[in-house]
Order: sequence, then structure tokens, then C-alpha cells
Amino acid sequence: MKTLFKNYFNTFKGLSNEIWWLALITLINRAGTMVIPFLALYLKEDLHFTVSNVGWIMSAFGLGSVAGSWLGGKLTDTLGYYKVMVRSLIATGVLFIALQFLNTFASICIGIFIVMLVADTFRPAMFVALNAYSKPENKIRSLTLIRLAINLGFSAGPAVGGLIITGLGYSGLFWVDGITCIIATLVMIQVLHPKKAKVLDEIKNENPVSAYKDKVFLTFLIAMILFGIVFLQYFSTITIYYKDIHSLTELQIGLILGLNGLLIFIFEMPLIKWLENTKYTKLGLMFFGIILTGLSLFVLNLTSWSGVLIIGMLLMTFGEMIAFPFSNAFAVDRAKKGNQGEYMALYSISFSIAHIFGHNAGLQMTAHLGYDNTWYIITGIAVICAIILFSLNEKLNTQKNIKVWKTKKIL
Repeated sequence: MKTLFKNYFNTFKGLSNEIWWLALITLINRAGTMVIPFLALYLKEDLHFTVSNVGWIMSAFGLGSVAGSWLGGKLTDTLGYYKVMVRSLIATGVLFIALQFLNTFASICIGIFIVMLVADTFRPAMFVALNAYSKPENKIRSLTLIRLAINLGFSAGPAVGGLIITGLGYSGLFWVDGITCIIATLVMIQVLHPKKAKVLDEIKNENPVSAYKDKVFLTFLIAMILFGIVFLQYFSTITIYYKDIHSLTELQIGLILGLNGLLIFIFEMPLIKWLENTKYTKLGLMFFGIILTGLSLFVLNLTSWSGVLIIGMLLMTFGEMIAFPFSNAFAVDRAKKGNQGEYMALYSISFSIAHIFGHNAGLQMTAHLGYDNTWYIITGIAVICAIILFSLNEKLNTQKNIKVWKTKKIL
């Protein structure tokens, strides 16, 4: 057991102090994001919107995310990542608190759009900051540590969120979410000021390649949109499914969602450390991740036993643990060719586009086709995504082999 713990903690060695501070800020911020997993339920149960209306509101959520990610990339390349991160965090905190006072369909659509517009300017800036504060050889583990912080916060957030809803109602979630964003801002100003932080990998390109002309990267983004559509069912459709079909309470839903974050906290870093040393490429590992994520929804149709929800969550969690860190790392590697803010903005936008279509499509399909057919269709999308990743991986391997062959021929 002692050796097991020693090996676990050894996977964290070599990461910079700035990465640890960035992880702490992310943890504080994510611990308060209790609203997001319960947003669809809040709109349906507390404000009594129809499932169809909830779908359109979630599309506004996605549109705001797209706009915010694009704007964040532009601002990061002009103002710098630090200013963008600070201003995004503090403004998001205030907006989350204000969001609870909106109660009409139009006002909530506009409010959700504005909140996500401001909140998601943070994402491209955070990726660029992470790239700057991490040594090149530690990029994947640094990305994994940030995800670890996200999921540690996410494991506590839904569980505590369920308790808050039970005791104080949904309005309590908005207050906690807003306050934690503000706290995260104050911590960042104190510990991660540019004068205190040490940049380890500053990349400057005299003639940067446009991300919009990088065909490999654009194909990769299509796969990420499809993966996002599959994955995001766990943040809208699946919570309503838990309640409508399996009659779970908000507290039980929060505990199942919290299991996801807890498992990631325990297993992701050792798993990534091990996978880094295998022969598989980043895209190859992402292929396995999306297959597991698709299976997590497919198994829900195999039985009416509620225990299958845990099996589905386990499959999704391990799929997510494999797919996300290596997709992040692939995007960061490609970003070195051009303006990093532009590349990371497009990477963030791919998930924002998934927000536009994923939530709405899932909710509309469940309303008109039923849950069983919805899970089959979403599984089909996962298969298409896996095929694209497999094909892209084969193409890059072929290009790599051709370059090696030409180099040997010259020599």
C-alpha cells in the first residue's frame, strides 16, 4: 500500500508552482459550478418550462459559449492571458448571482447567453497560461492536473449542490457559484500575478500559421464537436432521464455525478502517466476514449435495473479520462504552429458548438423519440467520431512515415 501511494504521488513530480496555483484557482472556481449540472432540472422543475423550451435555452447557453471562446482567443492574443482570466472570473461571479432573478423565457435566454459569453473568455486564456507555465515534457500531466482540479471540484459540487437544493432551493446555487468565482479571482490576483509567475515555455512565431488553414486541426475539431455532443448528454438529458425514468432525487443525482469526479481524482493521473509510456498516439487513445463514452449511453438500453446507471457512469468516466487530456495535449501541440489564442479558442469553440446542438438535440429527441431511441442515435454519433479520429490518426502516421523515409533517403 505504501508503494502504491508513493507511485501515485510520484506522478505529480516535476510540475511547476504556477501550474499548482492555476489548479487551485480552477478547483475553487469549479467547486462552485453547481448550477451547470442542475440547470436543465432547474428550468424544468423550478421555473416549469417545457422540455422543448429547456432545449432552446441550452442552445443559448452554447451560443454564448461559442462567442465567449472566440472573443477569449482574440483578447488573449492582444491583451494577454492574465488580464483576460481575471476579468472573466470576476464578471462571471457577478453575472451568476444576477441570473437567478430572471424568470421569463426570453430574459433567461439572453441572460444565459451573456453569462456564457463572459465566462468562456476564460477558457482559451487558461489553456495559453497552462502552456506558458509548464515545461514542454510536462504538458500532458499539467493538463491532467488542471482536469483533476476541475473534477475534484465537480465531484464535490453536485453532491453539495443537491444538499443546497434540498435545504435552500435552487437560488442558493447561484449565490454559491457567483461567490466562488469572486474568491477564485482574489486568489489569482494574490498568487499568480505576472511579476510573481515564472514563464517556462514562451512561444513566439514571426510567421504564425492560421488555425483556419490547418486542415488536420479542423478535422480534429469536427471530431471534438461530435464527442462533445455525446459527452454533454450527461449535463442535461441524462439528469432528466435519471429523474423521469429511474425516479432519483436531486441528492441521488448529485451523488452519481459526484462519483465521476471522485473516480477521476483517484485514477486519472496514474492512468495518464501509464498511457504516456505506451506505443499509442494521442489520437489513438482518444479513439478508445470515445468508444467507452458511447458505450456508456448504449448500455442504458440493455436493462431497466437502476444499477446500470453506475455502470454507464463508470464507462463514461474512463472514456472521459482518456479522451480529454490527450485531446487537450493534441490541441496545445498544434497551437505551437500559430497564434496560440486562435488555436485554443477554436478548440474551446468546438465544445461550445456541441453545447448549441448537443443539449437541444438530446432534449428534443427524448421528447419526440423517447430515451431508448435517443441513446441509440447518440451512440451512432460516437461511432462516427471514432471513425474520424481513426482515419486522422492513420493519415498522420502515414505522413510521419513518409518524412522518416525521405530523411533516411537524403542521409
